[in-house]
Amino acid sequence: MNFSTDQIRNVTFVTSNVEKLDASNAPELKSHFFLLNNAGINNIVLDLSKSKYCDSSGLSAILTGNRLCKDTNGQFVICGLQSNVQKMIEIAQLDRVFKICDTVEEAQAAVEF
Repeated sequence: MNFSTDQIRNVTFVTSNVEKLDASNAPELKSHFFLLNNAGINNIVLDLSKSKYCDSSGLSAILTGNRLCKDTNGQFVICGLQSNVQKMIEIAQLDRVFKICDTVEEAQAAVEF
């Protein structure tokens, strides 16, 4: 499975298990976010620590998760960014849109506030 999900209290953790988040697997991530949203889940931490690359399709999927959480008054945080993914997010100026934390623990604390 390309993406795994864990629940800890009121936070759902989605972990990317792919090295490249691109057009081949981004639709699966989007679908994952829609399924979680339809189940009433709106506090999500996306752990990208295993992903070394992200293209525009991957960014679109991440934006979808962010929008779904925000639209339902939830929190969306990404964490574990490797340098290439961080650069891509900064180039697209999405570091102004996303809440970004270094570690899963920081992200969980940010969501649980």
